[in-house]
Amino acid sequence: MQVLEEGQAVRHDVYGMGVVTESNSERTSIDFDDHGLKKFVTSIWIAELIGEAPEKPLKRSRRGGRRKKAGAAAAAAVAAAAAKA
Repeated sequence: MQVLEEGQAVRHDVYGMGVVTESNSERTSIDFDDHGLKKFVTSIWIAELIGEAPEKPLKRSRRGGRRKKAGAAAAAAVAAAAAKA
């Protein structure tokens, strides 16, 4: 597999749709829609390229993947607001 350009869309058999965030001769990082950021060894990973790489890399928010748990203070504030309503 060749080094990919940042912003290139790919489809992986296990992780689904994603976008290249970084790629060099050793490692390729992909931000997947449902699985978050994954790193692969560039020379052995397999995925289907979807279209051409964009001229300007896309900024992409993390959708899916792990989410941080709300702190106790945030949970207390939500509970207090609900009690007032």
